[in-house]
Amino acid sequence: MRVTSFVPLLGLAILAACSKPEPAPTPVRAVRTMTVATASTAGTHEYAAEVRARTESRLGFRVGGKIVRRAVNVGDAVKPGQLLAQLDPQDLKLGQDAARAALVAAQANLDQTEADYKRFKELRDQGFISSAELERRDTALKAARAQFDQARAQSSVQGNQAAYAALVADVAGVVTGVEAEPGMVVAAGAPVIRLAHDGPRDVVFSVPEDKVGVVKSLAAQPGNLKVRPWGSDAPPIPAKLREVAASADPVTRTFLVKADLGDSRDARSLRLGQTATVVAETRKTEGVTKLPLSALREDKGRSSVWLLDPRTMTVKTHVVEVAGAEGNEAVVTGGLAPGMVVVTAGVHVLNPGQKVKQFVEPGSSSPAVAANPTAVSAK
Repeated sequence: MRVTSFVPLLGLAILAACSKPEPAPTPVRAVRTMTVATASTAGTHEYAAEVRARTESRLGFRVGGKIVRRAVNVGDAVKPGQLLAQLDPQDLKLGQDAARAALVAAQANLDQTEADYKRFKELRDQGFISSAELERRDTALKAARAQFDQARAQSSVQGNQAAYAALVADVAGVVTGVEAEPGMVVAAGAPVIRLAHDGPRDVVFSVPEDKVGVVKSLAAQPGNLKVRPWGSDAPPIPAKLREVAASADPVTRTFLVKADLGDSRDARSLRLGQTATVVAETRKTEGVTKLPLSALREDKGRSSVWLLDPRTMTVKTHVVEVAGAEGNEAVVTGGLAPGMVVVTAGVHVLNPGQKVKQFVEPGSSSPAVAANPTAVSAK
Protein backbone atom coordinates (compact mmCIF):
# COMPACT_ATOMS: atom_id res chain seq x y z
CA MET A 1 0.00 0.00 0.00
CA ARG A 2 2.87 2.28 0.76
CA VAL A 3 4.58 1.39 -2.59
CA THR A 4 1.42 2.19 -4.55
CA SER A 5 1.15 5.74 -3.14
CA PHE A 6 4.87 6.43 -3.70
CA VAL A 7 4.83 5.88 -7.47
CA PRO A 8 2.49 8.81 -8.41
CA LEU A 9 4.51 11.14 -6.23
CA LEU A 10 7.74 10.06 -7.97
CA GLY A 11 6.17 10.70 -11.41
CA LEU A 12 5.08 14.18 -10.42
CA ALA A 13 8.57 14.98 -9.25
CA ILE A 14 10.10 13.80 -12.53
CA LEU A 15 7.63 15.88 -14.60
CA ALA A 16 8.37 18.97 -12.51
CA ALA A 17 12.10 18.52 -13.05
CA CYS A 18 11.71 18.21 -16.86
CA SER A 19 9.46 21.28 -17.32
CA LYS A 20 11.13 24.47 -18.78
CA PRO A 21 11.52 27.48 -16.51
CA GLU A 22 9.50 30.56 -17.21
CA PRO A 23 11.42 33.05 -19.51
CA ALA A 24 12.59 36.26 -17.89
CA PRO A 25 10.54 39.29 -18.91
CA THR A 26 12.09 41.56 -21.56
CA PRO A 27 13.59 44.61 -19.85
CA VAL A 28 11.99 47.94 -20.66
CA ARG A 29 14.76 50.12 -22.10
CA ALA A 30 15.03 53.79 -21.28
CA VAL A 31 15.51 56.00 -24.33
CA ARG A 32 16.15 59.65 -24.93
CA THR A 33 13.85 61.28 -27.48
CA MET A 34 13.22 64.54 -29.27
CA THR A 35 10.13 66.08 -30.83
CA VAL A 36 10.42 66.89 -34.53
CA ALA A 37 10.31 70.57 -35.48
CA THR A 38 11.11 72.31 -38.76
CA ALA A 39 14.25 74.40 -39.14
CA SER A 40 16.38 76.04 -41.81
CA THR A 41 19.82 75.10 -43.02
CA ALA A 42 22.63 76.90 -44.81
CA GLY A 43 25.40 74.37 -44.64
CA THR A 44 29.03 74.76 -45.57
CA HIS A 45 31.60 72.40 -46.99
CA GLU A 46 35.14 72.90 -45.70
CA TYR A 47 38.32 71.49 -47.23
CA ALA A 48 41.93 71.71 -46.13
CA ALA A 49 43.97 73.50 -48.78
CA GLU A 50 47.45 74.77 -49.62
CA VAL A 51 48.49 78.06 -51.18
CA ARG A 52 50.58 77.66 -54.34
CA ALA A 53 51.86 79.89 -57.10
CA ARG A 54 49.90 79.83 -60.35
CA THR A 55 53.08 78.91 -62.22
CA GLU A 56 55.96 76.89 -60.77
CA SER A 57 58.91 75.98 -63.02
CA ARG A 58 61.62 73.38 -62.64
CA LEU A 59 64.72 75.06 -63.99
CA GLY A 60 67.71 73.13 -65.32
CA PHE A 61 70.87 73.71 -67.33
CA ARG A 62 70.59 73.52 -71.10
CA VAL A 63 73.92 71.69 -71.19
CA GLY A 64 75.35 68.90 -69.09
CA GLY A 65 78.22 69.25 -66.67
CA LYS A 66 79.40 69.38 -63.06
CA ILE A 67 77.78 71.88 -60.70
CA VAL A 68 80.40 73.99 -58.96
CA ARG A 69 78.17 76.56 -57.27
CA ARG A 70 74.63 77.11 -56.05
CA ALA A 71 73.83 80.75 -55.38
CA VAL A 72 70.34 80.50 -53.82
CA ASN A 73 68.57 78.61 -51.08
CA VAL A 74 64.98 77.54 -50.51
CA GLY A 75 62.81 80.54 -49.71
CA ASP A 76 65.03 83.12 -51.41
CA ALA A 77 63.34 85.76 -53.55
CA VAL A 78 65.06 86.19 -56.93
CA LYS A 79 64.90 88.76 -59.72
CA PRO A 80 65.06 88.28 -63.49
CA GLY A 81 68.64 87.60 -64.60
CA GLN A 82 69.87 86.63 -61.13
CA LEU A 83 72.37 83.76 -60.99
CA LEU A 84 70.95 80.57 -59.50
CA ALA A 85 73.65 77.96 -60.12
CA GLN A 86 76.90 77.53 -62.06
CA LEU A 87 78.46 74.66 -64.02
CA ASP A 88 82.17 74.07 -64.54
CA PRO A 89 82.70 76.10 -67.76
CA GLN A 90 86.16 74.79 -68.69
CA ASP A 91 85.12 72.28 -71.37
CA LEU A 92 82.56 74.68 -72.79
CA LYS A 93 85.15 77.44 -73.08
CA LEU A 94 87.53 75.08 -74.86
CA GLY A 95 84.78 74.21 -77.32
CA GLN A 96 84.13 77.91 -77.85
CA ASP A 97 87.84 78.55 -78.51
CA ALA A 98 87.93 75.69 -81.03
CA ALA A 99 84.90 77.09 -82.83
CA ARG A 100 86.47 80.54 -82.99
CA ALA A 101 89.68 79.10 -84.44
CA ALA A 102 87.68 77.21 -87.08
CA LEU A 103 85.92 80.47 -87.93
CA VAL A 104 89.22 82.28 -88.39
CA ALA A 105 90.47 79.49 -90.64
CA ALA A 106 87.31 79.58 -92.71
CA GLN A 107 87.60 83.36 -93.04
CA ALA A 108 91.18 83.08 -94.28
CA ASN A 109 90.23 80.38 -96.79
CA LEU A 110 87.34 82.49 -98.04
CA ASP A 111 89.57 85.54 -98.48
CA GLN A 112 92.15 83.51 -100.42
CA THR A 113 89.51 81.91 -102.63
CA GLU A 114 87.93 85.29 -103.44
CA ALA A 115 91.34 86.73 -104.42
CA ASP A 116 92.05 83.71 -106.64
CA TYR A 117 88.70 84.03 -108.34
CA LYS A 118 89.34 87.69 -109.18
CA ARG A 119 92.72 86.87 -110.77
CA PHE A 120 91.35 83.98 -112.80
CA LYS A 121 88.45 86.10 -113.95
CA GLU A 122 90.92 88.69 -115.32
CA LEU A 123 92.86 85.91 -117.05
CA ARG A 124 89.62 84.62 -118.56
CA ASP A 125 88.76 88.07 -119.83
CA GLN A 126 92.22 88.22 -121.51
CA GLY A 127 91.73 84.77 -123.02
CA PHE A 128 94.56 83.03 -121.20
CA ILE A 129 92.29 80.37 -119.51
CA SER A 130 89.13 78.61 -120.55
CA SER A 131 85.63 79.21 -119.21
CA ALA A 132 85.64 75.78 -117.62
CA GLU A 133 88.59 76.72 -115.45
CA LEU A 134 86.79 79.87 -114.30
CA GLU A 135 83.71 77.82 -113.43
CA ARG A 136 85.83 75.55 -111.23
CA ARG A 137 87.17 78.60 -109.41
CA ASP A 138 83.62 79.88 -108.96
CA THR A 139 82.58 76.56 -107.43
CA ALA A 140 85.55 76.67 -105.06
CA LEU A 141 84.52 80.19 -104.00
CA LYS A 142 80.96 79.07 -103.22
CA ALA A 143 82.27 76.15 -101.15
CA ALA A 144 84.56 78.48 -99.18
CA ARG A 145 81.66 80.81 -98.44
CA ALA A 146 79.55 77.87 -97.24
CA GLN A 147 82.35 76.67 -94.99
CA PHE A 148 82.68 80.16 -93.57
CA ASP A 149 78.93 80.36 -92.85
CA GLN A 150 79.05 76.96 -91.19
CA ALA A 151 82.03 77.93 -89.01
CA ARG A 152 80.35 81.19 -88.01
CA ALA A 153 77.14 79.39 -87.00
CA GLN A 154 79.12 76.80 -85.06
CA SER A 155 81.00 79.55 -83.27
CA SER A 156 77.70 81.16 -82.26
CA VAL A 157 76.38 77.83 -80.96
CA GLN A 158 79.51 77.23 -78.89
CA GLY A 159 79.24 80.75 -77.53
CA ASN A 160 75.69 80.07 -76.40
CA GLN A 161 76.75 76.75 -74.89
CA ALA A 162 79.39 78.51 -72.82
CA ALA A 163 76.77 81.01 -71.60
CA TYR A 164 74.45 78.15 -70.61
CA ALA A 165 76.93 77.18 -67.89
CA ALA A 166 75.23 79.84 -65.75
CA LEU A 167 71.63 79.12 -64.70
CA VAL A 168 69.76 82.41 -64.29
CA ALA A 169 66.17 83.25 -63.37
CA ASP A 170 63.89 84.19 -66.24
CA VAL A 171 61.28 85.88 -64.03
CA ALA A 172 60.92 87.15 -60.49
CA GLY A 173 59.83 84.55 -57.98
CA VAL A 174 60.64 82.50 -54.90
CA VAL A 175 62.81 79.39 -54.74
CA THR A 176 60.61 76.55 -53.51
CA GLY A 177 62.98 73.62 -53.97
CA VAL A 178 66.57 72.58 -54.65
CA GLU A 179 67.07 69.29 -56.46
CA ALA A 180 70.84 69.30 -57.11
CA GLU A 181 73.87 70.26 -55.07
CA PRO A 182 77.43 71.36 -55.96
CA GLY A 183 79.61 68.45 -57.00
CA MET A 184 76.83 66.61 -58.84
CA VAL A 185 77.11 65.92 -62.56
CA VAL A 186 73.79 66.64 -64.22
CA ALA A 187 72.50 66.01 -67.71
CA ALA A 188 71.07 68.69 -69.93
CA GLY A 189 67.53 69.54 -68.81
CA ALA A 190 67.76 67.81 -65.41
CA PRO A 191 65.80 69.84 -62.76
CA VAL A 192 68.06 71.80 -60.44
CA ILE A 193 65.94 74.62 -58.97
CA ARG A 194 62.16 74.92 -58.47
CA LEU A 195 60.97 78.49 -58.88
CA ALA A 196 57.48 79.76 -58.03
CA HIS A 197 56.69 82.73 -60.23
CA ASP A 198 55.71 85.94 -58.51
CA GLY A 199 52.12 86.75 -59.49
CA PRO A 200 48.64 85.23 -59.19
CA ARG A 201 48.27 82.47 -56.63
CA ASP A 202 46.01 79.45 -56.36
CA VAL A 203 44.63 77.54 -53.43
CA VAL A 204 44.75 73.80 -54.07
CA PHE A 205 42.57 71.23 -52.29
CA SER A 206 41.19 67.72 -52.79
CA VAL A 207 37.50 66.89 -53.07
CA PRO A 208 35.88 63.43 -52.62
CA GLU A 209 34.26 61.81 -55.63
CA ASP A 210 30.72 62.46 -54.43
CA LYS A 211 31.35 66.17 -53.78
CA VAL A 212 32.83 67.23 -57.14
CA GLY A 213 29.44 68.15 -58.59
CA VAL A 214 28.47 70.02 -55.43
CA VAL A 215 31.65 72.09 -55.47
CA LYS A 216 31.19 72.92 -59.14
CA SER A 217 27.60 74.05 -58.63
CA LEU A 218 28.49 76.13 -55.59
CA ALA A 219 31.49 77.71 -57.27
CA ALA A 220 29.33 78.76 -60.23
CA GLN A 221 27.62 81.29 -57.94
CA PRO A 222 29.81 84.33 -57.10
CA GLY A 223 30.78 84.67 -53.47
CA ASN A 224 30.11 81.06 -52.47
CA LEU A 225 33.79 80.06 -52.45
CA LYS A 226 36.03 81.67 -49.84
CA VAL A 227 39.47 80.98 -48.41
CA ARG A 228 40.24 81.38 -44.71
CA PRO A 229 43.97 81.38 -43.84
CA TRP A 230 44.81 79.00 -41.03
CA GLY A 231 45.59 80.66 -37.73
CA SER A 232 44.60 84.12 -38.97
CA ASP A 233 41.82 86.45 -37.88
CA ALA A 234 41.77 88.19 -41.26
CA PRO A 235 38.49 88.13 -43.19
CA PRO A 236 38.05 85.33 -45.74
CA ILE A 237 39.44 85.94 -49.22
CA PRO A 238 37.02 85.37 -52.12
CA ALA A 239 38.17 82.78 -54.63
CA LYS A 240 37.04 81.61 -58.03
CA LEU A 241 37.06 78.01 -59.23
CA ARG A 242 39.71 77.69 -61.96
CA GLU A 243 40.37 74.01 -62.56
CA VAL A 244 39.08 70.57 -61.56
CA ALA A 245 41.21 67.51 -62.29
CA ALA A 246 39.86 65.31 -65.06
CA SER A 247 40.78 62.10 -63.23
CA ALA A 248 40.96 61.03 -59.60
CA ASP A 249 44.18 60.50 -57.72
CA PRO A 250 44.97 56.77 -57.94
CA VAL A 251 45.82 56.55 -54.22
CA THR A 252 43.34 58.83 -52.44
CA ARG A 253 40.56 58.62 -55.08
CA THR A 254 39.99 62.36 -54.70
CA PHE A 255 39.93 65.09 -57.34
CA LEU A 256 42.41 67.96 -57.20
CA VAL A 257 40.73 71.38 -57.39
CA LYS A 258 42.43 74.74 -57.97
CA ALA A 259 40.80 78.04 -57.06
CA ASP A 260 42.09 81.43 -58.16
CA LEU A 261 42.83 83.89 -55.36
CA GLY A 262 43.41 86.73 -57.77
CA ASP A 263 46.13 89.33 -57.49
CA SER A 264 44.79 91.34 -54.56
CA ARG A 265 46.88 92.55 -51.64
CA ASP A 266 45.26 89.99 -49.33
CA ALA A 267 46.11 87.19 -51.73
CA ARG A 268 49.72 88.36 -52.05
CA SER A 269 50.03 88.42 -48.26
CA LEU A 270 49.59 84.64 -48.18
CA ARG A 271 52.84 82.73 -48.07
CA LEU A 272 53.50 79.96 -50.55
CA GLY A 273 52.80 76.59 -48.97
CA GLN A 274 50.62 78.14 -46.26
CA THR A 275 47.72 76.05 -44.99
CA ALA A 276 44.23 77.42 -45.52
CA THR A 277 40.60 76.32 -45.37
CA VAL A 278 38.33 76.54 -48.39
CA VAL A 279 34.71 77.20 -47.43
CA ALA A 280 31.92 76.47 -49.91
CA GLU A 281 28.63 77.88 -48.64
CA THR A 282 25.30 76.32 -49.61
CA ARG A 283 22.07 78.22 -50.09
CA LYS A 284 19.65 78.55 -47.16
CA THR A 285 16.89 75.94 -47.23
CA GLU A 286 13.69 76.22 -45.19
CA GLY A 287 11.44 73.44 -43.88
CA VAL A 288 14.06 70.82 -43.06
CA THR A 289 14.55 68.74 -39.92
CA LYS A 290 17.81 68.31 -38.08
CA LEU A 291 18.47 65.13 -36.12
CA PRO A 292 21.55 63.93 -34.26
CA LEU A 293 23.55 61.48 -36.33
CA SER A 294 23.02 58.94 -33.56
CA ALA A 295 19.28 58.85 -34.38
CA LEU A 296 19.85 57.37 -37.86
CA ARG A 297 20.16 53.71 -38.72
CA GLU A 298 20.19 51.68 -41.92
CA ASP A 299 17.21 49.49 -42.68
CA LYS A 300 17.34 47.44 -45.89
CA GLY A 301 19.70 49.90 -47.50
CA ARG A 302 17.67 52.99 -46.57
CA SER A 303 18.07 55.56 -43.80
CA SER A 304 15.49 55.22 -41.04
CA VAL A 305 14.69 56.26 -37.48
CA TRP A 306 12.71 54.88 -34.56
CA LEU A 307 9.41 56.66 -33.87
CA LEU A 308 7.94 56.51 -30.38
CA ASP A 309 4.19 56.15 -29.87
CA PRO A 310 3.50 58.09 -26.64
CA ARG A 311 0.22 56.21 -26.02
CA THR A 312 1.60 52.68 -26.12
CA MET A 313 5.24 53.62 -25.41
CA THR A 314 6.39 51.33 -28.22
CA VAL A 315 8.75 52.07 -31.11
CA LYS A 316 8.45 51.43 -34.83
CA THR A 317 10.88 51.95 -37.72
CA HIS A 318 10.30 54.83 -40.13
CA VAL A 319 12.14 55.60 -43.40
CA VAL A 320 13.48 59.17 -43.89
CA GLU A 321 15.32 61.08 -46.62
CA VAL A 322 18.69 62.48 -45.63
CA ALA A 323 20.19 65.34 -47.68
CA GLY A 324 23.49 65.71 -45.86
CA ALA A 325 25.09 66.60 -42.57
CA GLU A 326 25.98 69.74 -40.64
CA GLY A 327 28.57 68.91 -38.03
CA ASN A 328 27.03 66.26 -35.75
CA GLU A 329 23.53 66.71 -37.15
CA ALA A 330 21.84 65.12 -40.15
CA VAL A 331 19.64 67.23 -42.42
CA VAL A 332 16.39 65.34 -43.11
CA THR A 333 14.30 66.62 -46.01
CA GLY A 334 11.54 64.02 -46.09
CA GLY A 335 9.68 61.42 -44.04
CA LEU A 336 9.12 63.40 -40.85
CA ALA A 337 6.38 65.77 -39.73
CA PRO A 338 6.32 68.24 -36.85
CA GLY A 339 5.20 66.66 -33.60
CA MET A 340 6.66 63.20 -34.23
CA VAL A 341 8.80 61.80 -31.40
CA VAL A 342 12.11 60.30 -32.55
CA VAL A 343 14.50 58.13 -30.55
CA THR A 344 17.88 59.81 -30.79
CA ALA A 345 20.37 57.30 -29.36
CA GLY A 346 20.76 53.58 -28.76
CA VAL A 347 18.85 52.85 -31.95
CA HIS A 348 20.77 49.67 -32.73
CA VAL A 349 19.49 47.79 -29.64
CA LEU A 350 15.76 48.29 -30.30
CA ASN A 351 13.27 46.07 -32.12
CA PRO A 352 9.94 46.88 -33.83
CA GLY A 353 7.10 47.03 -31.32
CA GLN A 354 9.45 47.01 -28.34
CA LYS A 355 8.15 48.73 -25.22
CA VAL A 356 10.38 51.51 -23.90
CA LYS A 357 10.38 54.25 -21.34
CA GLN A 358 11.76 57.74 -21.52
CA PHE A 359 15.13 58.34 -19.91
CA VAL A 360 15.05 60.49 -16.78
CA GLU A 361 18.05 62.68 -16.05
CA PRO A 362 19.66 62.00 -12.65
CA GLY A 363 18.19 64.38 -10.10
CA SER A 364 15.13 65.12 -12.27
CA SER A 365 11.62 63.73 -12.00
CA SER A 366 10.59 64.42 -15.62
CA PRO A 367 11.62 62.51 -18.76
CA ALA A 368 14.39 64.01 -20.87
CA VAL A 369 12.94 65.30 -24.14
CA ALA A 370 15.36 67.64 -25.86
CA ALA A 371 15.88 69.23 -29.26
CA ASN A 372 19.42 67.91 -29.58
CA PRO A 373 19.92 64.92 -27.27
CA THR A 374 23.29 63.33 -27.28
CA ALA A 375 23.05 60.28 -25.03
CA VAL A 376 20.82 57.38 -24.15
CA SER A 377 20.68 54.95 -21.24
CA ALA A 378 19.74 51.42 -22.30
CA LYS A 379 19.65 49.09 -19.36
